Amino acid sequence: MEWSWDHAFAVLPQLLKGLVVTIEATIVASLLAYVLGLAIAILKMSNRKSTRVSLYWMTEFVRRTPILVQLYVVFYVLPDFGIFLEAFTCGVIVLGIHFSTYTSEVFRAGIDNVPKGQWEAARSLNYNPYQAWKYVILPQAIPPMIPPLANYLITMFKETPLLAAITVVELFRAADQYSNSHYTYLEPMTLVGVFFLLVSIPSAMLAMKLEKKFKPIKVAR
Repeated sequence: MEWSWDHAFAVLPQLLKGLVVTIEATIVASLLAYVLGLAIAILKMSNRKSTRVSLYWMTEFVRRTPILVQLYVVFYVLPDFGIFLEAFTCGVIVLGIHFSTYTSEVFRAGIDNVPKGQWEAARSLNYNPYQAWKYVILPQAIPPMIPPLANYLITMFKETPLLAAITVVELFRAADQYSNSHYTYLEPMTLVGVFFLLVSIPSAMLAMKLEKKFKPIKVAR
């Protein structure tokens, strides 16, 4: 099998559209993962044991089951119960929820690293819980979280080909559609790898710079 530039240039527009969808899915899913992760981390600090235990088992269930299975359940099984989601929406929700179980541990570690005296200082200033979190705890907790959160963003980007299983035309599925139509796989799949490298390598370099700037957090897996 020889490389064909005709096929390479022909598939390029479809791959660029797929790359845009891939980046959009990554950004939306990461925002969801960060927001949910922070909420989970805070709720796990609740004084109510039932809340902590419930969240622990829920996050463990999500974390220990494959993303592909979760995608199939949400996209193909939930419609049997009257719940219908558009493919892209389903994909970003599943990715976001799945990775929120990991980002929650990053947030938890960052919050735990804030000295206990800072909580006492917030109380001495008569801050309510909202003010304490906003003005005292999170400003100190967030900077060390940035490197591991950036690494999870890269991981999410590399997991987006799984969305092809629920018909999302992201980068991989765009290449697969062309390959199946023209019976050629070398050029489309090679270009898919190239596009992932073009995005992943600069992102990884940025994450490494962030790790040097901020002290990384060790998160238990």
